Amino acid sequence: MPAGFEWGWDNARALLGIAVIFAIAWSLSENRKAFPWKIVLGSVAIQFAFALVLFGIPVVRDALFAANMVVDGLIAATAYGTEFVFGPIFGTQAGWEGFTGQPGPIFAVHLLPLIIVVASLSAVLWHWHILRWVTKGFASVFRRFMGLGGATSLAVAANVFMGMTEAPILIKPYIKGMTRSEIFIMMTAGFATVAGSVLVLYGVFLKDVLPNALGQLLAASLIAAPAAVALALVMVPETVDETQRAHEPDFEYDSTMDAFSTGASDGLKIIANIVTMLIAAFAALYLVNLGLGALPDFGGAPLSIERILGWIFAPVMYMIGVPMGEAAQSGSLMGIKTVLTEFVAFLQLSGDAAEGLSPRARMITAHAICGFANFGSIGILLGGLSIIEPTRRSTFLELAWKTLLAGTLATCISGAIVGALPFALFAH
Repeated sequence: MPAGFEWGWDNARALLGIAVIFAIAWSLSENRKAFPWKIVLGSVAIQFAFALVLFGIPVVRDALFAANMVVDGLIAATAYGTEFVFGPIFGTQAGWEGFTGQPGPIFAVHLLPLIIVVASLSAVLWHWHILRWVTKGFASVFRRFMGLGGATSLAVAANVFMGMTEAPILIKPYIKGMTRSEIFIMMTAGFATVAGSVLVLYGVFLKDVLPNALGQLLAASLIAAPAAVALALVMVPETVDETQRAHEPDFEYDSTMDAFSTGASDGLKIIANIVTMLIAAFAALYLVNLGLGALPDFGGAPLSIERILGWIFAPVMYMIGVPMGEAAQSGSLMGIKTVLTEFVAFLQLSGDAAEGLSPRARMITAHAICGFANFGSIGILLGGLSIIEPTRRSTFLELAWKTLLAGTLATCISGAIVGALPFALFAH
């Protein structure tokens, strides 16, 4: 067998880890008798197929990366608008770095305005019936393979490239009539993936510690998406027959200009809510760690939420294929990702944290932390969805904590898929 293609206990344990993750989801199911066997087995098969195709066929992988051109175009268009409004220093990352000598981007100025652009464009595309045709196209594909409706499948796919806040905007007309299970699928997919707007940045972070870093992270989101659907349906099984689900919008825009202006206004409201919730969430995190810091040191260091969650996640990382001696370090990064966002976790993985992990463990960890499932994102998602469809706010609140768990488990399955296959497949 060629070097690097050996298969042993670490790989087998990752396969067992996938089964354990679904067992955990089943134990928390709202109806344990309604386990969706076909969807679960189908999702695992799709994930392995994604991994083998994406990394085993270079032509396919290169073609897939071209999809980022759409995201790059949106980011460039947003930068053009923000530079006009705020000037070259505050409107662009290069301008800010040249003026201050500090790395950017400024989150509120460079990333959040993308929501306005996406909101306005999606409203126009909806008015022009383009999104309706796309929705029907996705419905025909996903209904055959996973039994999803068109709006739900579109949200799942959009999350891979656009993110948890922007993707629901695309299906705003449908959210009011979605079932509880469909809403949970949409929310879980948002937590299990990473937006294209930051994916490239994370790829830059990891370029020196992970082979083909951008490809790895894009694959991580693609692999996690089917897992998110399966886990959501295990935890909140569908109870409404497909023929009785609401799939048609209940409103129309008056004109193209009405769609454009209404979408932009909705995007601005979402940005205000995101900023408010981020400030509150990080302030609360600081206060909790301040309280833990007053307790006696444990193991030669102060207690913190990050350390505690790191200990909790160590068994999980071992279960998905990380060797025992590296599980604590890997679990610590999962804890940091959960409480301080994946941004901080990727930064640490690109620095000193990488030195304590083997190349294979780094790869599994990178896939496992490649998602928006963290405490701060709960506030962002709830705020954004409540603005988009305030009549379903109670449903969003009921599913919030389940979404955090399901999204985390989905990214862990992505890591387990990598852990179950020979390392050499991904190392080129």
